Amino acid sequence: MKLKVVESQKELADAFSIRKTVFVEEQNVPLEEEIDQFEDEAVHFVLYYDGSPIGAGRFRVVDGYGKVERICVLKAARKSGAGNAIMNGIEEHAREQGLHKLKLNAQTQAIPFYARLGYEVVSEEFLDAGIPHKTMMKEM
Repeated sequence: MKLKVVESQKELADAFSIRKTVFVEEQNVPLEEEIDQFEDEAVHFVLYYDGSPIGAGRFRVVDGYGKVERICVLKAARKSGAGNAIMNGIEEHAREQGLHKLKLNAQTQAIPFYARLGYEVVSEEFLDAGIPHKTMMKEM
């Protein structure tokens, strides 16, 4: 597996393709909510396995902390370490930016995954695109 910071239109299309498969097709998130106004300011990541995209995520700096967003892995690649690879790469990118605090909004079913990576729940449950979420934070 190889995580790349998106540097080309093809890599960005690969990241969007993974996000559309996972969020729009599997989870029924409306496309206009999935692809939003923050795409141009975000740093995008795409995870490849044998040259094929299998996961994606994005990262933004918001109010002095790193905001981890849109983490997703194709169904066939789940439980393979792909999610860890994406998160480790994004966290390394955040450290390189001098950031020491990360925040994300986790789907409630994904909370155990993020908790294993050191994130702690800091909010009550809320709906985003009709899916239950909680905000999580991590000090690095």
